[in-house]
Amino acid sequence: MTPRTRRWGRFLLALCWLLPVLALGGRYEGRVVRVIDGDTVETLDSARTLQRVRLRGIDAPERKQAFGTQAKQRLTDLVGGQAVVVDGDKRDRYGRVVGTVTVAGRDVGLTLVQEGYAWWYRRYAADQGALDVVRYGAAELAARRDRRGLWQDPAPQAPWDYRR
Repeated sequence: MTPRTRRWGRFLLALCWLLPVLALGGRYEGRVVRVIDGDTVETLDSARTLQRVRLRGIDAPERKQAFGTQAKQRLTDLVGGQAVVVDGDKRDRYGRVVGTVTVAGRDVGLTLVQEGYAWWYRRYAADQGALDVVRYGAAELAARRDRRGLWQDPAPQAPWDYRR
């Protein structure tokens, strides 16, 4: 194989890795076809491509944790079968799109935090805009103060601690 052929091969390989991100284009409309858990859904976009989406800025209880089932059910109530807009141009280590999901202009992740079904995921605050950082932080504080959802538990365990 010549050096030129190897360069072209590396270029094509890099392009194959980038195509899913480039095709995503940052924002798309789709329909939620499945709710995986309290912070992950599968959508079908206009090209009929299945995309797994992790809601940006939140972390919901795991399935076997307290409020894990309720968080999944609440997300299902909010988006199940609904037309959504996904705004996200990043993928996580599992290949999921990380994005903000909105239904009729309503930020679903923010709603879950406000209602006490998810934590604001401070660790990834840098991936959010400044306004979202303020809104999500205030939403979690209000949910804690009012003992909504998982905040009814005297000592709720964060999902990132549970997974360890």
